[in-house]
Amino acid sequence: MYTRPPTLAIALALSALSLSVLADDGRHGHRRFTLTSPDLAGGTFSETFVLNGFGCTGSNLSPELRWSNVPPGTQSLALQVYDADAPTGSGFWHWAVYNIPPTATGLAQGAGNSSATLPPGAFGGNTDFMDTGATGENGNYGGPCPPVGDKPHRYTFTLFALAVPNVQVAGGIPPTGSAALYGFVINKGLGAALLGKASFTARYGR
Repeated sequence: MYTRPPTLAIALALSALSLSVLADDGRHGHRRFTLTSPDLAGGTFSETFVLNGFGCTGSNLSPELRWSNVPPGTQSLALQVYDADAPTGSGFWHWAVYNIPPTATGLAQGAGNSSATLPPGAFGGNTDFMDTGATGENGNYGGPCPPVGDKPHRYTFTLFALAVPNVQVAGGIPPTGSAALYGFVINKGLGAALLGKASFTARYGR
């Protein structure tokens, strides 16, 4: 179950909000918090970024991501990649990175394929590939691999700007916390400490 954030985390969030109030759509003044990928600019995945496993034969390289206009007061960033069309009843989580430093402006191509290539302090969270071996070590990027014959699935990349330096500590999330638990804590549990979010969707079918 979700644990209420400790007093220190709440204080940090309120302090950040005293510097900036950001609307839910990610706007601050006339600057919009944005997330893009030059590798997925056409809105689809090439085989370079598709899973190598579960019947797919891609290279499973994580795509390059770029972002801009991070909200003032941001102390960390969190990334989640989710397939809402997976036939599971609950979607499918493909990638998650937490505690990205607020000074970062993106993730290089392949950064999600090893914990050693993530920004200092950041870590890859559990996904629905946990313990399958399909992504190498747990916490690595797992590319799309929808069932044959499905309509192209939608893969939504979302970057969250947070007014806490460590989302795991602030949310009381255990080491085994799922992407869904992190998503709940980030979207609801942290309250006003969620300063903004930016997202885009790419599709893939086979």
